[in-house]
Amino acid sequence: MMKNILTFALTGLLTVTISAQVQIDRTKAPTPGPAPKISIGKAEKFVLENGLKVIVVENHKIPKVSFQLTVDMDPVLEGNKVGYTDMAGELISAGTENMTKSQIDEEIDFIGASIQSYSNGMFASSLKKHQEKLLALMSDILLNPAFPQDELDKKKKQAISGIKSAKSNPNVIISRVGNVLRNGKEHPYGQLQTKAHVEAITIDDCKSFYKNYFRPNISYLVIVGDITAAEAKPLVENYFGKWEKGDVPQNEYEQPSADWNTRVAFVNKPGAVQSVINVTYPIDLKPGDQDELTAKVANAILGGGVFSGRLMQNLREDKAFTYGARSSIRSRKLVGSFNASASVRNEVTDSAITEFMYELNRMSSEKVTPEELSLVKNNMNGTFALSLENAQTIARFALNTERYNLPADYYETYLEKLAAITVEDIERVAKKYIRPENAIVLVVGNKEECAEKLTKFASNGKVEYYDYEANPIVLKPKVELPAGLTAEKVHEDYLFAITGESSMKNVQKKYKKFKSLTTVASASVEQMGQTFTIQMTSKAKSPNMSSIEIKVAEMGMVVEKAVYNNGKGISTNMQTGKKNLEGKDLAKQKEQSMLDKELKWKELGYAMDLISIEEINGKNAYKVQMTSKDGEVRNVYYDTESNLKVYASSKETGADGTENQVSQEFSDYKEVNGMKFPHKIAMVNGEQEMEFVVTKIEVNGKINAAEFKLD
Repeated sequence: MMKNILTFALTGLLTVTISAQVQIDRTKAPTPGPAPKISIGKAEKFVLENGLKVIVVENHKIPKVSFQLTVDMDPVLEGNKVGYTDMAGELISAGTENMTKSQIDEEIDFIGASIQSYSNGMFASSLKKHQEKLLALMSDILLNPAFPQDELDKKKKQAISGIKSAKSNPNVIISRVGNVLRNGKEHPYGQLQTKAHVEAITIDDCKSFYKNYFRPNISYLVIVGDITAAEAKPLVENYFGKWEKGDVPQNEYEQPSADWNTRVAFVNKPGAVQSVINVTYPIDLKPGDQDELTAKVANAILGGGVFSGRLMQNLREDKAFTYGARSSIRSRKLVGSFNASASVRNEVTDSAITEFMYELNRMSSEKVTPEELSLVKNNMNGTFALSLENAQTIARFALNTERYNLPADYYETYLEKLAAITVEDIERVAKKYIRPENAIVLVVGNKEECAEKLTKFASNGKVEYYDYEANPIVLKPKVELPAGLTAEKVHEDYLFAITGESSMKNVQKKYKKFKSLTTVASASVEQMGQTFTIQMTSKAKSPNMSSIEIKVAEMGMVVEKAVYNNGKGISTNMQTGKKNLEGKDLAKQKEQSMLDKELKWKELGYAMDLISIEEINGKNAYKVQMTSKDGEVRNVYYDTESNLKVYASSKETGADGTENQVSQEFSDYKEVNGMKFPHKIAMVNGEQEMEFVVTKIEVNGKINAAEFKLD
């Protein structure tokens, strides 16, 4: 013990002595040493007689094996049936000539495996002891797909549901519209799926795609896991040797290029509390291009996900415009792309774009600092080293080397190439690929609050307007508010419209007859390929009781419930459990219990202002701003012709501090007991969207008091 203490003391004394003799300048970053030599696990390769190229990467750490099939086809222009190739790919594993989908699923579950198919291949994995069973299933799926009509119908239903959700999701909108503006609708990368496209897709389309493109002579099979090439070869020959080769269509497309000066494009999202910004344009960068690695380093300095990126430091840390600002330079087989994006508050949309353009211009006009370059290279160095621990990474490297005709040592010399990149290399590549003067500044947001401020960024001084399907639109002349019209009058006309009365006295009489109201509405939700029904039941009983319950119908499981009874309230949630309602939450539930709340907005402390006339779904609507006594703002829109409420939006702050737009779209009004109620309500909260269809409205029905118990 004494010896250990003495050794420790002497070691410490020696360290102090050496430190005192050798002065280290800690103000300078240490000079990087030579790039380390790396050895990437070798992949064994062989080719079947039918042309299938096989790559085997051994990994004997765990007794598992995976098979990834990649069909290396040219992208397909799908015309008026956009999405049929994806559906065809998914349907390949939805049943064979020998087995139904449910039988396949049972077999997969029994051996604890997984099999997925998609438009350009398949992936399957299992424990090594089940590899022959897995290959038998995979082979049957690949060679004998049945393409069942009922499965296509399900896929089409899911796709249409997704398109409906896309209409409400600004991030999806900006991706879809950005693809079109960058590449054009007549290019595979610019295709945008609509409901009409989905409805036109047939089983014959799927079968034709499979027959034309799924051929072994353009395919690669990558095998990773507890297996050797010698062991794999007879297995592959047995299960995939009968796959017939054939001629495959070769598709060529005109190269998109940013042959424009800076453009500004806008997609209107009424009531949006944030703008989503995307600065984008096509670039000529293919996988394996000699500039690819340097371009990735340049982008990382600009905003490639590293927190130290210039965009993040400027827009988040310095200006506090956003929670995240990032950029990407992407290489692809036909044409690459540049993107820089962020979500910002309405009032700083133009200021945020100014900073985006400043940082993009700075990258292409000024040299980066050695410190910035060193930080990014160190980060990429570490990320690359960690990735080598995954056998799938080695397999991906081997596949890329084959597909893109890369040098044999492309990945083994990666760190050497990374270390050799200089400040001058970054300057050259930035000038070539970071070109704000050719950018499209695309914004999805509230036109009334943001659009006109953006003309200064367009080289022609104009903002281009598009709908959520990337169709150009011509704005209608702005409609001025009628002289003397007030918010109170708009709201009064709405009450006349839903009650059928022509005087407020009669409206009040009709509301006094309300003693109870029960509403049941349902929405379909797609999760992990399954459809679930969300049922929302709302009950209110005069004078001061209400409850709202949300449950998953298929499971009979209550997800959330809130109850108000005579000044007290509770909420029950699957995640947070049961709690007493207080403050704003209690006040909101109190309003829910008031059957005549539309008559009592003043009593509830709201201020009402008529703001403008805006377009909602192609029709003009009065925008009325409702401000609570706590300062919360809710915008309500009333159709100028029918006077019915058609839309409402507000903003809510999430637990992480981010602001989300919360909106409701009201349609399909029907009369129940002399009062009109909307029977379709599309609800959006941030990126979550559900369309509820009202299945039951009961006025003055009996409601048991037990429904409103607080215990």
